[in-house]
Amino acid sequence: MYLIPQPPATARNVAQKSTPIRNEHEVRRAHAMHTVYSNGAEERFDRLTRLAKRLFDVPVALVNLSGERAKSKAGVSTGRVSIYVTLCSEINPEDQCLVVPDVRTIGAAASHPLVLGEPGIRFYVGVPLYDETGQRLGMLCLLDRRIRTLDADEIGLLDDLASLAEQELIARQLASMDELTELSNRRGFMMLASHAIGVCRRLRRSACLFFFDLDNLKQINDVHGHAEGDRALKRFADALKTNFRDSDVIGRLGGDEFVVFMTGTCEEEAGAAIERLKATVADIESKAPAPWRLSFSTGVMGYRPGSRGTLEELLESADREMYRQKRRNRGNS
Repeated sequence: MYLIPQPPATARNVAQKSTPIRNEHEVRRAHAMHTVYSNGAEERFDRLTRLAKRLFDVPVALVNLSGERAKSKAGVSTGRVSIYVTLCSEINPEDQCLVVPDVRTIGAAASHPLVLGEPGIRFYVGVPLYDETGQRLGMLCLLDRRIRTLDADEIGLLDDLASLAEQELIARQLASMDELTELSNRRGFMMLASHAIGVCRRLRRSACLFFFDLDNLKQINDVHGHAEGDRALKRFADALKTNFRDSDVIGRLGGDEFVVFMTGTCEEEAGAAIERLKATVADIESKAPAPWRLSFSTGVMGYRPGSRGTLEELLESADREMYRQKRRNRGNS
């Protein structure tokens, strides 16, 4: 068992203890955080725990909130969440940055049913989550059946994921989601994708950024009305969520523009993803016919290991490529 070294002072660890509510701003903030706690499971947090589960190759990942509740889980059925949260609390009652290679060395946890019986939990790592004032929001916890430890790079990656979890918790009150499509809006996408590209850079993994534009949204609005235009936007958003992986970052930048940051892939594979999206759109339209058809243009830019390009540069390049395709489509029509 060992404590994870804390990184230099950042918004994550300016303070390590809860601070009293002193003014009206903090009262409003406390109310907003109560909304985070009481809103139940959300896809935005579930994507994060699925990403942590995949990157660290563990069977269970949790975001636990104060009061022994789970905001998100991956690898655990809904009916068994509470027993996993309890195990995390017994291993790490002080909510410290803690790695435990074998939880059987922790007296309070050694006799826990999840340790003694199935699934035979052995490894634990937990990182506290704070807001920018230093108030603790909860914990990011990973559990494994294997006895293992973490190297320096993995600890750095874990800190990145914890930072992302913190920003997601805080962002719940910062209007980072598009209300119509229930995707991240521009602010939310930039925040999530910035962390995703940081993970790719750290692990030297390739990625692709897809920039989508609905070709005929203005015509749908003009001919069929804005309610049908909203229906088209939601339909395309549903197609994106169906087509791309749980751990990919999907957003609506505004109007008829959508983006996806797809980790662990390359430009050569992008064409297959776009063809799958076309098939998904066609399948949705066949099951729920509308007086219009969805058509979209796409720009794709790859991120390769070692690249120093920024997310903003990728967006600009993908946007230009999308408009080139749109012009080509008009020329062929």
